[in-house]
Order: sequence, then C-alpha cells, then structure tokens
Amino acid sequence: MFKQPFFDGNSKVNARSVYKGCGCTPEELGKRPHIGIANTFSENSAGHAHLRQLADAVKQGIWQAGGIPFEFGVPSTCAEVAIGSDTMCMDLAMRDLVAGGIEVVSSIQHFDGVVMLSGCDNIVPGTLLAAARLDIPTICCTGGTMLTGTLNAKPFMQCDVTEFCYGKVSKGEAAEEEIKEAVHQACATMGACPSMGTANTMQILAESLGMAFPHSSTIPAVYTDKIVSCRAMGNRIVEMVFEGLTPSKILTKEALENAICMDLAIGGSTNAVMHLLALANELDINLTLDDFERYNSCIPCILNVRPTGKYGIDTLHSMGGIPAVFKQLEDRIHKECLNVNGQTLGDILEEVSAEPNEVIRSMEDPMTWDGGLAILKGNLSPCGCVIRSSTVLPKMHHFVGRAKVYTSDRAAHTAIINEEVQPGDVVVVRGVGPVGAPGMVEVMEATEAIVNLGLDDQVALITDGRFSGFCHGPIVGHVSPEAAKGGLIGMIEDGDLIEIDIPARRLELKVPEEIIAKRKESFVPPQPQIKKGFMKLFADTCLPAERGAAMQSWKK
Repeated sequence: MFKQPFFDGNSKVNARSVYKGCGCTPEELGKRPHIGIANTFSENSAGHAHLRQLADAVKQGIWQAGGIPFEFGVPSTCAEVAIGSDTMCMDLAMRDLVAGGIEVVSSIQHFDGVVMLSGCDNIVPGTLLAAARLDIPTICCTGGTMLTGTLNAKPFMQCDVTEFCYGKVSKGEAAEEEIKEAVHQACATMGACPSMGTANTMQILAESLGMAFPHSSTIPAVYTDKIVSCRAMGNRIVEMVFEGLTPSKILTKEALENAICMDLAIGGSTNAVMHLLALANELDINLTLDDFERYNSCIPCILNVRPTGKYGIDTLHSMGGIPAVFKQLEDRIHKECLNVNGQTLGDILEEVSAEPNEVIRSMEDPMTWDGGLAILKGNLSPCGCVIRSSTVLPKMHHFVGRAKVYTSDRAAHTAIINEEVQPGDVVVVRGVGPVGAPGMVEVMEATEAIVNLGLDDQVALITDGRFSGFCHGPIVGHVSPEAAKGGLIGMIEDGDLIEIDIPARRLELKVPEEIIAKRKESFVPPQPQIKKGFMKLFADTCLPAERGAAMQSWKK
C-alpha cells in the first residue's frame, strides 16, 4: 500500500510551503503519490520537439489516477547537427548527462515514481540507466517515429538525403533546387528519423525490455494514438506505485537477452550493443559481447526495414509492431518477463497474430539467416568489435586491403571524395574512441562517402569510434582497445594489410609479429585535447566500448 511519510508531520512544513508556492495544495502532498515526469523536450530535435504535448497527456493520466505530476526538464540533442564537426564526440556522453540529471532530480524531490519522456539516440538509453539506478516505479514513454516522406512519388527519409546529394554532385548536375526539395521532404513530421537508426532501435528496445507499453514504441509521433497511449501510461504509473512494481523486477538478465534477440531480429543499430552492455553494468548483470554473438547464430534478421530492408518504422507499426516481431521469435525468448503494464510477455503474445507479412518476415523466410550483427576479434581488436553484417555485400564478407590512416571523420571523408582512397583500401579512423575523442565519434561522413560513391564493394573502414544507426556497408566499429589506451589500431601504418573476415569473426593486422613488437616499444598513445569540463570527466571515468562506454568507473 502506498505511503508518503516524507511529507507528513511538522518537520516537513518547509517542503509543503515550497510546493504551495508551485501551485500545489499542501494538504494533498502526503496523500497522493508524487510522480516525476522527466521530459527531454527540446526545440532543436525532431525526436523531442513534440514532447510537451505528450507530457500534458501523461499528466492527465496521473491526475486521473490520483497522483500529483511534477514535470522537470532534461537536456537532449540531435546528433545530425554535429556530424563531421569537433563536437560530434560529445553525443554519446549525453547518455550520462540524461541519466545523472534524472537521478539527482528524482532523488532530491523524493518522487514515488517517474515517467521518462524521450525520443532519440543516446537520450532513450540515458533514461534506462536512470531507471535502473533509481529503482522506483518507472515507465519509459518514447516519442515515436517520424512518418516516411515522399520525393518524386517514392518513399524518402532522412537516411536518403546524403545518397541523393552525392548522386547529384557526382554527376556534375546543377541540382540546388532538387537538393532543396529533398531537404524539405526527408523529415516529414516530428519524431525519430523513420529508418532503423539508433533512435528507433532504442525506442523499440525500451519496449522489448518491458519498460514501455506493448505496441507503444512504434506509434508514429503525430498519431493521436500516441497521446492516448501517454495518458494510459500516466494512469498506469500511479498503479505501479501502489503495486511496488520497480525496474529491478522488470530489467532482469532474461529481459536483456530478449532485447538482444529483438536487436538482431530487427537489424538494429550497432550502438544498441553498447547501450545494452551499459544497462547491464548498471544492473550488475553479467552481459558481454559473447552473448550477442551467441544469439546471432540462432536469431535471423526478419525485419524488412531500412537500412537492411526497404520500409520505414511507420509501416512496421501498421503491420503489428514489436509484439508481432516477438511472436515470430516466440520459441526462442523468455516469455515470463514482465512489462510495466503488469502482463508477462507471454500474456501479451497470446493476443498477437502469428502470420508473417511483407515487413515482419518469418524465421523460415528471413532477410538474413543470422542476426546481421557480427562480433569480430583478432590482434586488432582482442576485446571485440562490431559490424552490421546484414548490410555488407557478400563479396566483402572476407576482404584484405591496404590501410589508409586518418585521425578524424572529416579527414577521411575529404580523402575519399578527393579520390585519395582507392579500390582495395581499408580506411582507418583512429583516436576517436571513448577516451581518445573523448566521447566516441560517430564516423558518419566517411562511411556515407564510401557507400554513396559506390565504393562499398571494394573499400572497407575500421575505427575505434562508432557509427550512426543509418550507416551500413563494410564498416567495423568499437575496435578495442582503442588507440588512446594503447590498442594496436593506433600503430597501423599506411600500406599495412588488414583482413576483415566476417565468417571467421576475425579482424587482423597482417604484419609480422616482430614488427608489431617494435612498434609497441615506441608507441605513445594519442591523448585527448580536451583538458577540462564534462568531456574530460567522461574520459577519466568511462568504461571501454566492450563494456558499454558509460561513466561507470565504480564497476572497474
């Protein structure tokens, strides 16, 4: 039964008076659950620009159920703005700012429960870290997806823009008006960019973990169903307070394994690997890259959604959403796992059709026969690295090429478009890992150049940084140890041979051991240039990529 002793008695008269100053009735403070609404609304991100309206719906549900809502702000960003710039490295660190902000506000205010509103890449996992850390009744209310736009009567979305522009530029066409039209059409509405980028991947995984209502993660941001769902979540969070249903009862090892299965089945972003590992660290649950590789062998990619397939997330929602995906995986998942709505996953799936469709394929007719996410190891990455294998052309599944070494995404991009990178090369972008950047750069400009200039059947890329969820092709990220921690990637020289072997799960520098030994003797790891501020704190306290790259040094 709910009790709120904190605001009872004369000792808390100051707190009651302060809340009166906020417009609350002091006599109600000890009688009703206090529900925080952590709102990552911002006007600088399509994934968060609509969250004020959703917060109002959550409040309505909380009041209706007998609680008192207290909305507070949490910072959020859009990484698309920073692509190729020096500040791109900061994006991953937003996850820790979000988690810390929610943790501190919710603790000081003694909230009985929290609803966390979020929408984009590192913001959603930040709310999950906060939920695990606080362990009070929590619902993750995600903002939903953007609708797919149209250009020349064909589906068109954010991830198509650079490909469109490269095509115009490479043909030497005066295409300013066409490019302008593409820019106007790519982001058709508010919401997360409608491909299976990191934003939609993490919204889906929040539902897969049981922290969001069934079907809710794929509701398009502009649908009224999203408002109805948010009102229901506001109502439900009050019930959870009375029931004592906390994240520790939902976020189990089995729930994390379900999320891994879902990430593989949907062809999710490689960033999800780090986010799930960081969440496991927060929960003190043993989860490693080997778990991803173990499931990759038995969970095929069954979702026909960009970039693995051709549809947008809005179409996925209309074809059954995440419960319909889980239904295809039913005999390989943990159906006893709880959802915040009080049901088990098994209960939810009893009401779901088992019929596959064009978007949600069957296990017998998948997009790829494995999960499309390979963990490679070898002398270049003994701790492991990640490649989205479902988007790699078959001829590039085993590739040996000459190294071309760069220390930034922009430098590599410039070299590629200036034709300094030739067929048979492996672009190496190093010094951009969690410590080296610091913060871990999304190497997006260079990877887009490789694909959009048609080089993805003869040029590969490896990095100790990471990739956007939009990125695809023969690109290997999260190489660890990173250059700044003495990793071999920091000792590669131009012309060295590098072998990428997806079937054998290997990433190797093909240089004699005696030469490698000499390089190690004289190697001085590159150090980040940032000497103060939040990013310096991040560099000093973050774990390596294979452990989630979050500020969790207490787990070392």
